[in-house]
Amino acid sequence: MSTDLRHSKVTIGELALHVVESGPPEGRPFLFLHGWPESWRTWLDVMDAAGAGRPDARIIAIDLPGIGGSAGGAGGGSKLRLAETIHALVRHLDLTGVTLVGHDAGGMAAYSYLRRFDDAERVVIMNTVIPGVDPWNEVLRNPYIWHFGLHAVPDLPEALVQGRQAEYFDYFYDVLSADPSRISAASRAAHAAAYGSDAALTAGFDLYREFPQDALDNSAFAEAGAVDIPLLYVRGDREGGDIDAYARGFHDAGVKNLTTATVADAGHFAQEEQPAEVWRIIHDFAYTFAS
Repeated sequence: MSTDLRHSKVTIGELALHVVESGPPEGRPFLFLHGWPESWRTWLDVMDAAGAGRPDARIIAIDLPGIGGSAGGAGGGSKLRLAETIHALVRHLDLTGVTLVGHDAGGMAAYSYLRRFDDAERVVIMNTVIPGVDPWNEVLRNPYIWHFGLHAVPDLPEALVQGRQAEYFDYFYDVLSADPSRISAASRAAHAAAYGSDAALTAGFDLYREFPQDALDNSAFAEAGAVDIPLLYVRGDREGGDIDAYARGFHDAGVKNLTTATVADAGHFAQEEQPAEVWRIIHDFAYTFAS
């Protein structure tokens, strides 16, 4: 990798967030949120692609609270509480004109940010369904999404997975990616290490335990009115699901300015499977809508 990385710890209330940056500190900011079972490391190749293709971009990736190098919890997995933490980080870093990018559960938090705050210039949500937003109920009925239920059970997934993080996480990388070999051994090891402690495992599974409350929060946002901030929704073309159904769900929930895109030859972990293409899509969206 050619990217020069800057690691820091940022204190937000009782939290200590692990923040990793690349690109010029004065550059146009992009803030990346990972999902489960991942860490900031999932964005490394995207950061490298950004450095090669757009040297004026400031790329910022974090470990979500309680995971990896970040200490403390943020509302027990509530995406609204996560959005509030991210908003505090944006203010702390004095970011203006930020493009917020979230994958998987990080995408759920990015949606909460979109609905709760008005200071993101653009938002990108990748490879996820939003609790309470169609096709949420259809996804919950899908037997292939069995892990949503298991991970929400108190204490049980921690007992089953502790000491077996690598093997358990590998199942998801192998099943949900178009080509499992693109999720490198180094990346897999870094993600497993990020959930090595009991507290980190709980922080990860708590993201699932809060889905019912997330759905209520998002339903309340839909009832409160529409939002104009540009949103890009992205899926890997090998992930399955009808992207038009997701688009209808966003529109029905009040997202007025929506763009969709698919990543060719990618599954759920598009940012690791096709990082250069993911950066191209994000870059084109961000600079098209730049103010």
